Amino acid sequence: MSKSTWTAEQIPSQQGKTVLITGANSGIGYQAAVQLARHGAHVLLGVRNVSKGEAALAKLKQQAPGANAELVELDMASLASIRRFAQAFTGPLDVLVNNAGVMALTQREVTENGFERQFGTNHLGHFALTGLLMPRLLEANAPRVVTVSSLAHRNGRIAFENLQGEKSYVPWDAYNQSKLANLLFALELDRKARAAGSRLMSIAVHPGISRTSIIENGPGSTALKAVVLKILAPVLMQSDEDGALPTLYGATAAAAQGGQYIGPDGFKSFKGKPTVEEPRPQGKDETVARKLWEVSEELTGVVYPALR
Repeated sequence: MSKSTWTAEQIPSQQGKTVLITGANSGIGYQAAVQLARHGAHVLLGVRNVSKGEAALAKLKQQAPGANAELVELDMASLASIRRFAQAFTGPLDVLVNNAGVMALTQREVTENGFERQFGTNHLGHFALTGLLMPRLLEANAPRVVTVSSLAHRNGRIAFENLQGEKSYVPWDAYNQSKLANLLFALELDRKARAAGSRLMSIAVHPGISRTSIIENGPGSTALKAVVLKILAPVLMQSDEDGALPTLYGATAAAAQGGQYIGPDGFKSFKGKPTVEEPRPQGKDETVARKLWEVSEELTGVVYPALR
């Protein structure tokens, strides 16, 4: 890792570009939407809860006067919702930010499609959305897919024998698996794009440890890890504005390249400015990535078109 000085002020003009961000009503997704709107992009805020989304959109337009932004209903835990959106969307789509997520749900929950909620929302939903939107992405001149992974990938393992947590469910193991899946997906998509000679770039990012609502919406504020994080927040954590910088770098920086993994440059990647870093070995396992891709196609029914 190298030290970085990159900030949101260095975002080039996004005029004429359309960007879709999932989970854009709060946290990293919202902060990325604000900055992209400020720099001229047409920003689509993908949200599950429309009322929360409307409040976020109103706030964004206050923070970014004249913003070209709109709300779209998109539930990443529902393949039906994802398909409805993709079928109705007309391109081109310049940037897709796969950001929405849930963390360490204390009890095993399943989506309407029967997927363990973290694996279903964090990985399978974004796998399906990206595949269904691929024709629209390929209509753009220089399309990018930015997928938000996590430091949690370091402790992750893809348990093919227990993907849905049916045999045993451990909240943090399920979360770690889902974020490792995000990373494996992003890097495998880039390998497929390169092999096809595609202009598509797929980039993985992570926000370090940032103060967002994902803890309250997952393990809750009384869970031990959540309590520890809250106590150590002033030292370990950065704001969601700073946590969004790797996402923004991946989405806009001219120096960003497909197949990169972007995160904060500080101590243990907890916080700092965006820089290229090296995933843990399990995040670079091409054999596991290929198998995960095949399983994801089977589970979602989404088969990717040619990438050029």
